[in-house]
Amino acid sequence: MWRFIQPAEIRFGCGEALKMPDILKSLGMEDKKGIIVSSASFVKNGTAEKIAELCGIDDIFSGISQNPDVSEADRCADRIREIKAEYIIAIGGGSVIDCAKAASVVCLTDKPAAHFHGTKAPLPNEHIPVIAVPTTAGTGSEVTGVSVLTNRRTGLKAPIGGTCLYPVCAVIDPELTYSVPKHITANTGMDVLCHAVEGYWSTGHQPICDALAERAAGLVFENLVKLYEYPQDKNAREKMCEASVLAGLAFALPKTTSSHACSFPLTNDYGIPHGEACALTLDSFMRINASQDDGRLLDFAKRLGFSTVEQMADKVYEMKIRMNMRVDLKDLHLSKEAVGRLVKACRSPNLLNNPVPVTDEMLYCMFKAML
Repeated sequence: MWRFIQPAEIRFGCGEALKMPDILKSLGMEDKKGIIVSSASFVKNGTAEKIAELCGIDDIFSGISQNPDVSEADRCADRIREIKAEYIIAIGGGSVIDCAKAASVVCLTDKPAAHFHGTKAPLPNEHIPVIAVPTTAGTGSEVTGVSVLTNRRTGLKAPIGGTCLYPVCAVIDPELTYSVPKHITANTGMDVLCHAVEGYWSTGHQPICDALAERAAGLVFENLVKLYEYPQDKNAREKMCEASVLAGLAFALPKTTSSHACSFPLTNDYGIPHGEACALTLDSFMRINASQDDGRLLDFAKRLGFSTVEQMADKVYEMKIRMNMRVDLKDLHLSKEAVGRLVKACRSPNLLNNPVPVTDEMLYCMFKAML
């Protein structure tokens, strides 16, 4: 048995973000009060203000960190309540969109975001609509019912999820990614690959998501390094934006697995950017999962042009090298005890979605080899 759900309308194309007044009208929100939630960079370059002026919006909320804290979602929710906003336009990377999605629910409750974070407390269905406008080819948050938040007070980074967190509309405009620095192109692009591959091999996989994962992974293998080396390649930018939204659809229901589970402590405790942290272990988990493959992963690799899963893993490693990404943990000088703590911190629920049961010994050996 499997099911597929995608409540977000998806609008893809260069210049789509500047058609926001038409989008609002199509959604019946042209006469409602809105708020822009944006990254600081898009406030600074004038994009957020331009879209605000087009839509008659007076309020812009920004200042969201790379790994949004529950307190930031609370502050965003407070602003929404204060101005009585009826919808949100979220313009930015995954951090901005995740914060906006969480705030869209929290603002209608008397609870802080921390009440729903890592507590299994159910999210209410009530929320105000979010129009998500991603500015990186990366997280896929514009088409998922998940918001990843951090609680710096407790040291927890984890997702909250529910159908209430799906944006009402995703507006993917490749032109908004033209100013993205090379290292962010690499990090977010490898996050896309992780979303696709993990969505495919997740124990919750299903046929529609499998097809989306295959297409997304193929686009990343074909275009990411090219875009890193030639940032002005508009076709490669468009293809990576396509890969990002398809990968978001590919993992939205099956959920992420091992590489994402390991990424949380690598980011929380050692400051490794999310996409780079995910990519660090992807080729290792390809090899681990190939060891007990029932044929699915090999078929996936072959359809992407590789003769073996090992060859696909080698390609991932090569891509990281070519894009000057981290491939080990040598610079952290981790003690045996620190590696043990890292292993324990990797045991998030995502790890249970991996097709091969991942033991502490597997994780320890993997991290030890990176030292």
